[in-house]
Amino acid sequence: MSLRALRTLHAIARHGSFARAGEAVGLTQSAVSLQVKSLEDEFGARLFDRSRRLPVLTEAGKIVLAKSEEVLALYDRIPEALGDEHALAGRLKIGAIQTALSGALPDALITLKRAHPRIRVHVVAGMSAELAAQVAGGELDAAVTTEPVRPHPPDLVWTPLYSDRFWLVAPKGNERKDQRELLNELPFIRFDSRAWAGRVIDRELRRQRMTVREEMVLDSQEVILHMVEKGLGVAIAPLSDDARLHLDLICLPFGTPQLTRRIVLLERQDRRTERLAEALTHALIEAGGRGAGTLEAVSAQGSP
Repeated sequence: MSLRALRTLHAIARHGSFARAGEAVGLTQSAVSLQVKSLEDEFGARLFDRSRRLPVLTEAGKIVLAKSEEVLALYDRIPEALGDEHALAGRLKIGAIQTALSGALPDALITLKRAHPRIRVHVVAGMSAELAAQVAGGELDAAVTTEPVRPHPPDLVWTPLYSDRFWLVAPKGNERKDQRELLNELPFIRFDSRAWAGRVIDRELRRQRMTVREEMVLDSQEVILHMVEKGLGVAIAPLSDDARLHLDLICLPFGTPQLTRRIVLLERQDRRTERLAEALTHALIEAGGRGAGTLEAVSAQGSP
């Protein structure tokens, strides 16, 4: 039995087709089909109903999927079990939002590598909601995201790392204007509401009955700030204290009281790589405390 074939089986179940599963695991569609056939030959049962446009798991397929999850989880824990407390080893696949990638995460990875050189970390970028879905689906072991807001995948837990505060940012030359004047008079560059931070901003704008003249919707905070620096409009964004001090922009506290967001390490409840993720958590809290906002106490939270 091939562990890779079992991982492919899980990818098909998550993505809904052989082609998309192949893209996720780095195989051609024909190679995915061959791996499924090898599993069916080994177990003597059809795992998918192929009579429909998209493959559907049979009852036998559902059993193999559930049982193989235990097998893969046990296998992934072997490197961790071989390492002692002071020499952790294993693979950790994590996701991170852009502000973490340009902020605390690089320093945290350096700290982690120095303390535990046998840990291998693979990093992918994304928005919080997308990364949460990948953690829930087992594609990522953990993700550095904004604290989840509804709706979010169930069965997730998170550990607070550090906090950012929300600011209305505007180009220089508008120092005499208050928030309402800035939002009414200048084009608004909106943080994409698919991102959790974007939803928080939208909710507060509605609560304060602030009207905006929207001209752009972007999902990259770095790009949003660059647009504001070029004088193309105003925006609302969560910023660490360190990042804000390096901006050549007007920054006004946004929200009454000022809104904050917690950056968290998001995991599944089963926490298959708990010791590795715990080491990363400590490194992130240390790095976040150096360059971000208020440091939060470390306590795992269940989904609200």
